[in-house]
Amino acid sequence: MDIMHQCGSYGHCATCRVEFLEGEPEEMTEAEQMLLEMRDLLETARLSCQVLVEDDMKVRVMYTVSGTGAKDPGGKPEEEITPEPVWVERPY
Repeated sequence: MDIMHQCGSYGHCATCRVEFLEGEPEEMTEAEQMLLEMRDLLETARLSCQVLVEDDMKVRVMYTVSGTGAKDPGGKPEEEITPEPVWVERPY
């Protein structure tokens, strides 16, 4: 998929942000919530590296590699959500 993830999917950079069109999960990780709050993105974006795909979802990728002109998307993502997820209810 043509999606940025500069920090390698550690929930630090917010380049993997997506907009949910359908199927947004009710929970998020504390790391995702903290970063989205810091960047004033809490109700407009989610970090794809912090979302578990357990049901059907429809998203719009907000930063693509091709759209940014970057030479690559970022470091290889981990197999599991990093840092270790602490799940909280989505605050909106």
